[in-house]
Amino acid sequence: MKSFTPTARSKLKRLHKRGHYDKDTLYAILDSGFLCHVGYAIGGQPYVTPTCYWREGDSVYWHGSSASRMLRHLEKGVDCCLAVTHVDGLVLARSGFHHSIDYRSAMLFGKAHKVEDPAEKLAKMEAFVERMVPGRWKGLRPVNKQELKATTVLGMRIEEASAKIRAAGVIDDEEDYQLPIWAGLVPVSMHAGVAKDDGRLAPGTKRPKNVESFVHLGLAAKR
Repeated sequence: MKSFTPTARSKLKRLHKRGHYDKDTLYAILDSGFLCHVGYAIGGQPYVTPTCYWREGDSVYWHGSSASRMLRHLEKGVDCCLAVTHVDGLVLARSGFHHSIDYRSAMLFGKAHKVEDPAEKLAKMEAFVERMVPGRWKGLRPVNKQELKATTVLGMRIEEASAKIRAAGVIDDEEDYQLPIWAGLVPVSMHAGVAKDDGRLAPGTKRPKNVESFVHLGLAAKR
């Protein structure tokens, strides 16, 4: 399956032309970010929790403290929704009504499961670190048993998903194009800054090349 079949809960209700259900588009959006928002309900009260995530195949993963209320609730296999959004530009039109934002977003639906096997959990923790900085895991102190126990890793196979993208720039009423009002797009992007050494580095510790020349997910370090 190269595309998700839209259903009543995943199909866009408005502006259908901005909707996408193919995996290439959806996974490109997911693989371009680190932060998601997970939606769920406990006792009828809705919550949305921001957290870091990563994708492996048709599943997404996130982790946190074993004492987390969110993780302890979701590991029961209840329905949840995971959303990712990237802001690409501020759209400044000739009227306040047509001001907007160019963006890419993805919304995923499924049921989370807890990664129980210690070896698999450790592999997922490695995948998370490698997602941040490829090649970093092998140079780190090994995770100890207490750290492994204190960490919960959840996975969610993507059952349904939809993407919504606006990349249209300014769209004004036809008669407004004659007005002497500036309109245009202010691009917005996320970038990595220059790495800063920790204040307690052991003597002789050198900054790794993969951090010194950080280029990952398009976040080239700007100097």
